[in-house]
Amino acid sequence: MKLLVAALDSELIAFPEQLEGFDRLVTGPGKVKAAYALTRALDAGEYDEILVVGTAGALDPAVESGVHDVHIAFQHDVINEEGVKGEHVSMPQRMVIGDGDMVIATGDSFIDDADAVTLIRSLGGRLVDMESYVYAWVAAQFGVPIRIWKAVSDRAQDDANTTWTEAVTACSHQLRDRLRDQYGV
Repeated sequence: MKLLVAALDSELIAFPEQLEGFDRLVTGPGKVKAAYALTRALDAGEYDEILVVGTAGALDPAVESGVHDVHIAFQHDVINEEGVKGEHVSMPQRMVIGDGDMVIATGDSFIDDADAVTLIRSLGGRLVDMESYVYAWVAAQFGVPIRIWKAVSDRAQDDANTTWTEAVTACSHQLRDRLRDQYGV
């Protein structure tokens, strides 16, 4: 059995409630809710794969709209004991999910301004969200393979929150199409 994970119900609006071969988990937004919900699900069930679907802001102008496989995740909103932004004091700096160069920066705030985008890009982020790093870390603790697919919902600035609200349904349909193509369900 596989576990289909999203942070928000709206990210799964194009998905049927029951999907053959998948259990479904909506964690809620942010790192703490994501860690709690995924840990509980993995502690209670046996899964051979986790598939995370959701939306992300694009920080890199070269990142086109559509669905992207995330390969590396880091936390942009942490600072280590030496004051280095993007580095945690005790967690791995980067969670490597697969081969490739799509890097997502995870943090507990919705990014919608140019200054934040500039800072996060300087740390290596090409996409930004609020959960991917934690999903990857929890999956690694349980030894369960994980795939993270993110559909670009906005450019993470200039009222991205308003744009995201309008774009989430379209992103959900893109993610559903990708699931159908990749898994045949």
